[in-house]
Amino acid sequence: MGFDLASPDFWNREALEAELRRVFDICHGCRRCFNLCPSFNVLFELIDAKGEEVANLTRADFTRIVELCYQCKLCFNHCPYTPPHRWDIDFPRLMLRAKAVEARERGITRQDRWLGRTDALGRLGSRWAPLVNLANRWRPVRVLLEKVIGIHRDRNLPEYHRETFLGWFRAYERRRVGARSGNGKVALFYTCYVNYHDPAVGRATVRVLERNGLEVAVPAQRCCGMPFLDGGDIESALANARENVRTLIEFVRNGYDVVIPGPTCSYMLKHEYPVLLKGEDVRRVAERSFDLCEYLMKLHSEGRLDTRFDRAAPQRIAYHLPCHLRAQNIGYKSRDLMHLIPGTRVQVIERCAGIDGTWGLKREYYPLSLKVADKLFREIEGEPFDLVVSDCPLAGLQIAQGTRRRPLHPIQVLARAYGLEDEGGERP
Repeated sequence: MGFDLASPDFWNREALEAELRRVFDICHGCRRCFNLCPSFNVLFELIDAKGEEVANLTRADFTRIVELCYQCKLCFNHCPYTPPHRWDIDFPRLMLRAKAVEARERGITRQDRWLGRTDALGRLGSRWAPLVNLANRWRPVRVLLEKVIGIHRDRNLPEYHRETFLGWFRAYERRRVGARSGNGKVALFYTCYVNYHDPAVGRATVRVLERNGLEVAVPAQRCCGMPFLDGGDIESALANARENVRTLIEFVRNGYDVVIPGPTCSYMLKHEYPVLLKGEDVRRVAERSFDLCEYLMKLHSEGRLDTRFDRAAPQRIAYHLPCHLRAQNIGYKSRDLMHLIPGTRVQVIERCAGIDGTWGLKREYYPLSLKVADKLFREIEGEPFDLVVSDCPLAGLQIAQGTRRRPLHPIQVLARAYGLEDEGGERP
């Protein structure tokens, strides 16, 4: 039936379990995704242990499989039976549906309520940033967080910044003069992670876009909604999606492209919003939305990207390609962009970081998330790279946990090569 929120069968438990059995039976016969994630490992082990019959799976088995799905989306790209095939297989969205049905029947867990509210937590954390950051490094606080919210005590957490990206941009906008424009207009969907945890990525994005003659505007916006979907909170995800589309469509109508520096958020706007919502507005917003490096390579293909890199230096980069970029089927845009910098060699690492939003933060899945990411860690540590780079901030968090190396975003590499920033993220 697809992911049709308007269908009465969407919320029906019996209809859901019938669809789970249908899809699991097809997956059992194919097994192409056997090595992608823990959901498939457990699915096939359970089927094999129960006489190779999907009919023998129980509701508890279904729950175990669903909870192990962390929405990397890789199975959708691997699957030969996705729409428009008559079997209409969309495993990731079926898992989201199962979580939504569970949340409606039993309520959204306290853990998922907390982890889904990134904007509220971000505002609070940024206001009290020094105190919150200190507390997050104090073992008794982490033990308490684990007991109350379910964030594993050993999971490294992103730091908050008192000056958010939005705060910086408003001050910057008041004082900027003579910005070169005429090459296009960009509405920057900066993402909640950049705003509260990594404003340096937002600053680099603005500087690089303006270096290329683009007018940059920052619309009012909410979290893309993916953390809500992770916890089965469909209504909150829909509310954020509607509000973002309502704001962004006005910019699209006025000739702006929507540019997003985070792969999960760009995936949401381009691929999930048109499924969650219907209508011309969401379709137009999705069509005009681009992941940041995808957009810059679009400029390059049109002869509109400045390739005069004033401070290019030879460097060898380990580039982690995030799952949510792979799922967009846009190619290796970030790699290609960094290859434009003279003397730069980029080695692409296509390994899942195993954190994927809120899943890898949770007490019950943290050890498994590190196990999933082990091959990624070993590839990064196996060679003497000058830089480690990833578009995904949560993958960066996981990489820092496993290798003690803090990755940069590709836009920061570009900003340095242009001479717009030094290694500390400040103007030289």
